[in-house]
Amino acid sequence: MTMKRAYLDHNATSPLRPEARAAVLRALDVTGNPSSVHAEGRMARRLIEEARRDVALLVGAKPAEIVFTSGGTEAARLAFHAARTGQAIERLIVSAIEHDAVLAPAEASGLDVEIAPVDGKGRLDLAALASLLAASEKPTLVAVMHANNETGVLQPVAEAAALAHKAGGLLLCDAVQAAGKVPLDFSSLGADMMVLGGHKLGAPLGVGAMVVREGLPFAAEAVGGGQEMRRRAGSENVSGIAGFGAAARAALESMDAFAGLTPLRDRMEARLAVAVPDVVFFGQGAERLPNTSYIAAPGLDAETLLMALDLDGVAVSAGAACSSGKVGRPRVLEAMGVEPALARGAVRVSLGWSSEPDDIDRFVDSWLRAHRRRRLATSELVNVDGASIARFAAVES
Repeated sequence: MTMKRAYLDHNATSPLRPEARAAVLRALDVTGNPSSVHAEGRMARRLIEEARRDVALLVGAKPAEIVFTSGGTEAARLAFHAARTGQAIERLIVSAIEHDAVLAPAEASGLDVEIAPVDGKGRLDLAALASLLAASEKPTLVAVMHANNETGVLQPVAEAAALAHKAGGLLLCDAVQAAGKVPLDFSSLGADMMVLGGHKLGAPLGVGAMVVREGLPFAAEAVGGGQEMRRRAGSENVSGIAGFGAAARAALESMDAFAGLTPLRDRMEARLAVAVPDVVFFGQGAERLPNTSYIAAPGLDAETLLMALDLDGVAVSAGAACSSGKVGRPRVLEAMGVEPALARGAVRVSLGWSSEPDDIDRFVDSWLRAHRRRRLATSELVNVDGASIARFAAVES
């Protein structure tokens, strides 16, 4: 009998929610093009607009502010294009811990890009941001994520938005990791644009959204037809959008249950800390997502550790999923000032709607076994009376 795997990589992709699966299957039976005026087309259009309403409710936005895209990456690229061409932005300030989906299009924009630092817990340095804004009178777009995908640390988005607006600029918020995990209110945050990705909260892969403040001048990147109120041309992914809407609705209804993951995560961290006193949880002490823990201990190697966990039936990651196969010093930890030797062993555990206590127990047991093997492998061999024996500094029971 094959043992059920413990999937603890929800920040990379959360399993498809049953509600989203059902919505996708229903939408696949809808024949019409949502731009058509006949009954079949109107039925497809209804599915999209219902989903738009549900996604808007999840993030505290107006339905008209939601622009459906192929995912968070496209939404971020669209936001930078819109800022440059629609609002005449001439300068970008990007926090040091932004996801590559934000950093890469910023660097490719042709605009001046400056990096706003974070503190040792991975939280944006607001004083440094204020200084950067004051250093130039160019119209500036500030990009600050709501929750870091690796540490789970929540960022001071509202405060950053206030600083950006005081300087005559705009704020873009990547809320891909926060949506469906913590309450969001687009209006209260003061963000001008927001990025969302469906598969992080249990929707199908390949669908996301950009939220753009009502009244903000907007220039489309993809031109052609008049879809998405002429903000993103191309026939809509009706089934994916329907799944996104259903996942958003389910996430909103189960927000309290998601908050209940905090004790489960904290119990995991407590067990590891008792067994391995020098274990480090990055961002601990700062306000974090309920589901995220970024863990390292001296001497561990993330690549070896991930393979060992995988063989034990436990799925975690070494950080951002887009960096798979490139395990090295995580850029987020570098920005936090973490020593390279410690950062090389960091793995991220991220729980979600399908997580169970047994999943955490399996991870802890597997991680501790890997840690013991590392201690055994690096223990000093000494010669006593001609016989080699292993001397172990510490081996957990």
